[in-house]
Amino acid sequence: MFRTILTLAVGIFLGTAGLLAAQHTSMPTVVPISAQDIVEKLDGHDAKVSVVEVQLEPLGEGMPHRHPGPVFGYVLEGEYELGIDDQPTKVFKQGETFYEPTGCLHRVGKNPQAVAKTRVIAVVVHPRDAKELVIPAPMARP
Repeated sequence: MFRTILTLAVGIFLGTAGLLAAQHTSMPTVVPISAQDIVEKLDGHDAKVSVVEVQLEPLGEGMPHRHPGPVFGYVLEGEYELGIDDQPTKVFKQGETFYEPTGCLHRVGKNPQAVAKTRVIAVVVHPRDAKELVIPAPMARP
């Protein structure tokens, strides 16, 4: 009986700890701004440019992923920590820009701040027939 109660108590504790941890981080919100066909081609395919705003709550972060074309980013507000491929992560501050090459592994994308929100404008050039702009990429975080 004691063993059952102990197991139940440990399970409740671990579940509660997981919920509390989940409350401190959240997935980004992506707000579409515009999408337009362009005359340029990307790797021989008709291309399109999509512009989105990515919003991250304090300590919020996205999952590892790739994009079907290059990404140009601009930090509107807060700080944005970016890690691509095997390069060290770098923190970009308000007013700074960054670039992600086509297909690179975007392994870290987060708001490192515990209090302030982060807002980033991302411009993605991609094939018009791309099924997804964000392609999930399973990867263990370092």
